Amino acid sequence: MPRIECKNLSLWYDKFQALKEVCCSFKENNITAIIGPSGCGKSTLLRVFNRMNDFVDGVHMKGEVIIDGEDIIKPDIDLVALRKKVGMVFQRPNPFPLSIFENIVFGEKIHASGYSRMKLEGIVESSLRSVLLWDELKDRLKNSALTLSLEQKQRLCIARLIAVKSDVLLMDEPCSTLDPQSTSRVEELMRELKSKYTIIIVTHNMQQAARISDDTGFMLLGQLIEFGKTKDIFTAPKDKKTEDYITGRYG
Repeated sequence: MPRIECKNLSLWYDKFQALKEVCCSFKENNITAIIGPSGCGKSTLLRVFNRMNDFVDGVHMKGEVIIDGEDIIKPDIDLVALRKKVGMVFQRPNPFPLSIFENIVFGEKIHASGYSRMKLEGIVESSLRSVLLWDELKDRLKNSALTLSLEQKQRLCIARLIAVKSDVLLMDEPCSTLDPQSTSRVEELMRELKSKYTIIIVTHNMQQAARISDDTGFMLLGQLIEFGKTKDIFTAPKDKKTEDYITGRYG
């Protein structure tokens, strides 16, 4: 059974249709890459899964998006609970202007009715260990998160989601601001995290999609043209538009 399933999903910004009857499913403990040229609807699709598009005036949707058996497009959905479960890492790391410690426990302090210092310390350690930052930062927890390198900031943002027990991780171009070495380390982190999380990544970097994803979807002008196993999409695409994009003849 898929972790996330889109059924005839369409989305409009006022009169502009950004998504057109998208149908696809995302497996648990899997990395799925969404590729396609700029403006094709990749980020819009990603932001449907935690209803981030709701912050844009004039947005309306049709269809269904089922997560854990619940249609998250219904108007009575608990958005706070949804965004706790489905977290997002943005293109540019966005740590809060707080200490490293306070960045990690920020969500726990909001969501929990009570917490102890010992519990918070445990959350910080386990979250930073999950993103392989504990040994680097354990003696710097009182330092501002803004002093970290770009790669460390991006890992910290992932740790912040893990701390509030997000189990679906949305990543919108998470490596676009990183150098090749940092990109490689973040990709390795994603491979390690997929044993516990469902990961969906939007990327312009087709080599990255080919390296790290299990499944890939190709989007064009708001439509999901093709969706399947990554090796099939990159070596034997079924649609001519996919082949043209993969081979550089389009986009």
